[in-house]
Amino acid sequence: MLCLTLTGSTLEENRALVQQNRKWISLAELRLDYLQADEQKIASSFPSTVDIPVILTLRRQSDGGKCTLSEKQRLQTLYESAKGDFAFVDIEEDVKKSDLKFKDPLFENKVDFELSLRQRGVRIIRSFHDFTCVPADIYGRISKLAAKGDIPKVAVTPKSMIDVIALFRAQQELSSIKEKIIIGMGEFGVCTRILYKKCGSMLSFCSAGEGAPGQLSAQVMSELYRADKLDEKTHVFGIIGNPVYHTASPRIHNPGFEAIHYNAVYVPFLVDSVRAFFKLAEMLQIHGFSVTVPHKRNVQPYLGRITREVKQIGACNTVTRIQNMWKGTNTDYYGFLAPIADEIAQGSIRTALVIGAGGASRAVVWALHNHGVKVTIINRSVEHAKLLSDETMSSFDSLEHCNRYSGAVDLVVQTTSVGMAPNLDEDPVPSFVFSGKEIVYELVYQPKETPFFRRATQAGCHVIGGAQMLIEQGKLQFESFTGYHYPHWVHPEI
Repeated sequence: MLCLTLTGSTLEENRALVQQNRKWISLAELRLDYLQADEQKIASSFPSTVDIPVILTLRRQSDGGKCTLSEKQRLQTLYESAKGDFAFVDIEEDVKKSDLKFKDPLFENKVDFELSLRQRGVRIIRSFHDFTCVPADIYGRISKLAAKGDIPKVAVTPKSMIDVIALFRAQQELSSIKEKIIIGMGEFGVCTRILYKKCGSMLSFCSAGEGAPGQLSAQVMSELYRADKLDEKTHVFGIIGNPVYHTASPRIHNPGFEAIHYNAVYVPFLVDSVRAFFKLAEMLQIHGFSVTVPHKRNVQPYLGRITREVKQIGACNTVTRIQNMWKGTNTDYYGFLAPIADEIAQGSIRTALVIGAGGASRAVVWALHNHGVKVTIINRSVEHAKLLSDETMSSFDSLEHCNRYSGAVDLVVQTTSVGMAPNLDEDPVPSFVFSGKEIVYELVYQPKETPFFRRATQAGCHVIGGAQMLIEQGKLQFESFTGYHYPHWVHPEI
């Protein structure tokens, strides 16, 4: 189940959010702490105005909420609101039983809040939040919360891949607790939100705006990742990197899986330790994954087989599980070549200028060299350019001498990150003059048009954007992962 966290300031705003997201969600969480004070007073009416079950929550600031009331006032407000037709009420694990007895003019004696909820068939969620870490006794805490018959909820903050493993292990460690909610907050926790069923969690929260750290929108969770439709037979694929959430790769692979009715999901994993990720990959039976910076070299010691391109380039961007071992390939190599293969075959690309000498440049220079193109590498650090040129039998020069090559090469390839955020206005070679006859290849794909891309277009060059290479290498990965060609009727939105 996907649960939409409602953070509107009015009930009407929250009703609109439910309506807008209705096709993607199964239930909603009304956050009283986001409501205006006068709206809180009538919050009990909310569940009867929407057509899905609602969780009632009034979160303290110490637990990541906005409530500034005294604890006594907070619990009284929660009690009054809970008189509505809510399906669940969230009560923090450290709230004492004695604090949950209230005077009510309708009753002679004090009302036991918990007992009254149970008598009405309202489920209690007992929640624990930790914004600093994943506690060492996490399984014990969950078991203790479940002991009363309530639904235990833990929202904790993994700070490493080891912490992420601890959350995914909860499914086997706590298999006897059928109903539980396990959430990994923050950047490392995103994969646990998407693969919440693999943690043994009964639901995952999603947002329609401001939400908890790492929370994704309902549409992304349901349409892109199909998180609520994953099952035990779903094949898990992914991409590892640090950073990783800028990646457009899920928008290539997941629509492809859906188009051919392949039961699989492609998930981003923020990875600080490659060794720990391989442990997680075994635990989740991950079938394959893409690799981005800074792990393209780091994964190689864990691979049973690598292709000639990986050996040559020294970088692996695709790992697949084959016969109980991991195989490493490099689809950047062929993905780069795909848009210019005809020009190389026809002999209209014989010389190339490659800007940059980093990881992306290595695949580009080797691909061109292996296809008989004479390459010159220019780079801010001449030493790095010389090292790569020695390996690839290419020429090299300083970035400041770029104008020497104006009008003298058939292909210009831009492999640096210049033009990406935060350097959106920068051009790696502002003094380079395009003749208009060059084929220009910009590897940056976000944004679609960099200053370098625009200058080349204005000069009349044939310009290839980075999205083409990304899609082509992604299609090759898709074939490695699934054994099927990428569906030609799917056009990824990059």
